[in-house]
Amino acid sequence: MSEHHHPHHREQGVHADGFEKRPGRERGGRGPRVFAPGDLKLLLLALIAEQPCHGYDLIRQIETLFEGAYSPSPGVIYPTLTFLEESEMIQGETEGGKKRYAITEAGRQSLSEQAIALDGVRMRIDVSKRSLRGHDRPEEIHEAVHNLRHALQMHHGRWNPEEILRVRDLLNTTAKAIVDGPVTPRPTQENAQ
Repeated sequence: MSEHHHPHHREQGVHADGFEKRPGRERGGRGPRVFAPGDLKLLLLALIAEQPCHGYDLIRQIETLFEGAYSPSPGVIYPTLTFLEESEMIQGETEGGKKRYAITEAGRQSLSEQAIALDGVRMRIDVSKRSLRGHDRPEEIHEAVHNLRHALQMHHGRWNPEEILRVRDLLNTTAKAIVDGPVTPRPTQENAQ
């Protein structure tokens, strides 16, 4: 078998640890490292061991582990799943056009041998999410942001110049409204008297 190399492993704006670069950072300024080398493989293996699932489900589960502070990139998740599959740690079964991954016996063995390392991964996630978030974001907002990301992903391929402007304006208007904060009610005539 040839060396494992995946051309999409380093998408633009995505770090080797599989997380999207936060906007506004300089090229060299990565901020806190989320995953040590090998952490993502181990975490995916552990999540699949808990319950067979699709790649999208894994992205969602990791986003939940980080309480929305980071969302892993499909451009890193899927090549990592391919690596685990080629290493015979997991096996993928296609159903309805999507692959559902389940752990293999070799995968279970590897996971049990790396139990201490997995504890370290989970501990680093806890530390990272606190430092990355900086402030608590309510669950309702986390869910709404997830829905927005999903809507944009599902919209690909249907972009024309008018639609690009429409969605851009919707997003910019929403961002401005959030930054401006809640509207304070002006005193009405009734209150003024």
